[in-house]
Amino acid sequence: MNKLIKNFLAITSVAMIASSIAVAEEYRIGTASLGGAFYPIGQSISNLVNKHTDGEISMVPVVTGGSVQNPRLIHSGEVEIAITNNNLGLLATKGLGPYKKTGKIEMSAVAALHPSVLHMIVLADSDINTIEDLKGKKVAVGPAGGGTLGFINFLLPLHDMEMDDMTPSFLSYSDGFSQLTDGNVDAAFALSGYPAGAVMQASAGNKLKFISFSAGMLDKATEANKAFKAVTIPAEVYGTEGDATVIGVNNMLIAPNSMSADVVEKIVAAVFDHLDEFKAENSNAKQIDPAASLSLAIPLHEGAARYFNK
Repeated sequence: MNKLIKNFLAITSVAMIASSIAVAEEYRIGTASLGGAFYPIGQSISNLVNKHTDGEISMVPVVTGGSVQNPRLIHSGEVEIAITNNNLGLLATKGLGPYKKTGKIEMSAVAALHPSVLHMIVLADSDINTIEDLKGKKVAVGPAGGGTLGFINFLLPLHDMEMDDMTPSFLSYSDGFSQLTDGNVDAAFALSGYPAGAVMQASAGNKLKFISFSAGMLDKATEANKAFKAVTIPAEVYGTEGDATVIGVNNMLIAPNSMSADVVEKIVAAVFDHLDEFKAENSNAKQIDPAASLSLAIPLHEGAARYFNK
């Protein structure tokens, strides 16, 4: 009898341990390609969630097509949380732009992350100073289908221009900025967090300058799309002659409306209660402003609202 009791207790103990191990729910966070800024951010977020949720939540970063694809992956259930930007988040919830076929995506904002900015770069001795000066020039506009093109297609009509006014080269950021320093293109564009690796590489052996907005044009752009904002890049980032004021957009975490508010609150707390740890691990995290989570283009998820409205 004692032996039977011991065996029963041993089996029960194993079952209880297995049950406790199974408590942790796994969540996949959609990021971007391994060479982009989103994957390292997603990795750091996963590390914080895994470390600071008492074993209740497990998170893993997933390589995806990036900010355009991630809302679709939320919609299909292929990821449970993801990174996109303010503008695309708004389009996704309205079923507009790249989400016309998908229709309105039932998702909410979880938190603001670092901004992505539109790098519009030329060599320092270039005669190109404003967007209007790009007429007739050869320009590296980023990869076809990338986020940079979306910005360019938004800005050009505001300047009474179209893509045919210049000669575009659809290149990766790395190739585009290599072509710039080799003299094969006159300007190179990249929508990225800063410092951007491709721009840093170009600045290593060359003096660069940002293409500026003509008077009033940046205000016109941010008024035309409230998701966009002015961002100042300090001169020391790329060794430019002075600070640059560029157009940018906040990146954000998104989740389906159906996700548990308790889970979302725990994820947000794991990240934002340990923001110093986040910043120490990821340089882009240094640009995160928690207050920005209260002014995103789409509503906060209930769980995130609980946290940020405390």
